[in-house]
Amino acid sequence: MAKCTAITQGGDRCKGIAIDSSGYCYAHHPDHADERKRAAHKGGKRGGRGRPSPATGELVRLQGEFEEIAGKVLAGEVERGDGAVVAQLLNGARACVLGLLKAREQEELYERVEELERRLSVNQRNLDQKGRKAW
Repeated sequence: MAKCTAITQGGDRCKGIAIDSSGYCYAHHPDHADERKRAAHKGGKRGGRGRPSPATGELVRLQGEFEEIAGKVLAGEVERGDGAVVAQLLNGARACVLGLLKAREQEELYERVEELERRLSVNQRNLDQKGRKAW
C-alpha cells in the first residue's frame, strides 16, 4: 500500500494511504477537492447538541473507504488479498474510533454524575440550615 505523497502544512509528509495510482489520500486527492470544499462549507452550520462529533465523521469516512475498496475489488482493479488487508486496517481504525466514542461518553456521564452529586450536596446543606429534613 502506497502512502500519500502530499506534504502537510507542517512540512511533514502525509501519513494517509493513497486511494489510487495518483499517490494521494482522500484529503489531498485533487478529484475530491469539490467534495471536500462542500463538506467544509457545511462545517459549523449546525450548533449545540446537533453538531456532529468528529469521530462520527471519521466513521462515515471509513465507511466510504470500505465501500470504495470493495467496489475496486469487485471491479478487478485491486487484488482480493490487497483489498482484504486494506479492509482489516480500516476495521482497526474503526475500532479505535468506536473506542474513543465510548471513552468520551463515559467521561461525559462521569462529569454529569459529579455535577448532580454536587447539586444534591448543596441542596441538602441548604435544607439542613433551614431546619428542614433533608431527603
